[in-house]
Amino acid sequence: MKKILGVLSLVLLLVGCSSGSGEKTSDSEKVYKIGILQFAQHPSLDNCREGFLQGLEEEGFVEGENLEIDYQNAQADVGIAAQIANAFVGNKVDMVTAIATPAAMSAYNAAMKTDIPVVYTAITDPVVAQLADENKNPLGNVTGTSDILPVEAQLKLIRELLPDAKNLGILHTSSEANSDSMLQIYKDLAGKYDFKVIDEAINTTADIPLATDNLLSKVDAMTNLLDNTVVNSLPTILDKAKAKKIPVFGSEIEQVKMGCLGSEGIEYISLGKQTGKMAAKILRGEAKASEMAYEIIEEPNLYLNSKVAEDLGIDIPKDLLDRASENFTEIGSPEEK
Repeated sequence: MKKILGVLSLVLLLVGCSSGSGEKTSDSEKVYKIGILQFAQHPSLDNCREGFLQGLEEEGFVEGENLEIDYQNAQADVGIAAQIANAFVGNKVDMVTAIATPAAMSAYNAAMKTDIPVVYTAITDPVVAQLADENKNPLGNVTGTSDILPVEAQLKLIRELLPDAKNLGILHTSSEANSDSMLQIYKDLAGKYDFKVIDEAINTTADIPLATDNLLSKVDAMTNLLDNTVVNSLPTILDKAKAKKIPVFGSEIEQVKMGCLGSEGIEYISLGKQTGKMAAKILRGEAKASEMAYEIIEEPNLYLNSKVAEDLGIDIPKDLLDRASENFTEIGSPEEK
């Protein structure tokens, strides 16, 4: 009997060891599920998402291998954004990634009472969005990257290209916290470059045509904020501005490619990639979102569109052409350097 009990004990011990070993293997082969909530469909936010996945892949998290992505687009609807965020939390994803300010705020509210980390990107002002404090520290289990505009560099560019311009127009969505924040920065700095900012508020996409017409009747040039509703309607704005021979300045490369005259802005694939690397640290357990200050891209890039300048009769100084990261000689076509 003692021999039988001894054999049984040995068998149970071996089974237990085998089971423990299997659990470790399972942990090492875990497939992480990330819910990506993108607020709207336009190239800069698409580039953020692409860069985010590239950053994760460079850190060893590959979709289809150890990473499952559930991508949802809110189509610029705050109500839909909230529904998507709540669904992600209900499905107990390992992380919610939010692209653009309204998406981040929805994700933060949905995940607030859970241990699901939220990682955001393409947010102009995380402090105004109540996601971080003045020292960039998170106000919860949430962190990410800001795409805050280099406003002073943009104003310098506009003044250099348009030495006689006086009134600078800005369209903005009254319900977007990031738009209000950036508008105020423009107003604070405009006088330093002898500009007067004239703004026109909108609530929905349907307001864009009339608001654009009103603004174009009062200004010498327009500049875009990182405003999702406005950017979604950029083709309409550019068509109206072109008809009146009024230059429009963008906030990043895709807008210049579409027909804005120029931009001192950021490149969104790089921003997304930076965000992906932050997310990888969280997934690996190297850091908690609640412990990570949000990050920004320090140096802007200059983007120009020589075709638009030619159509408007504007001469671009050689030093700007030499410094440009991209110069588009046709709509959507960069010059080969």
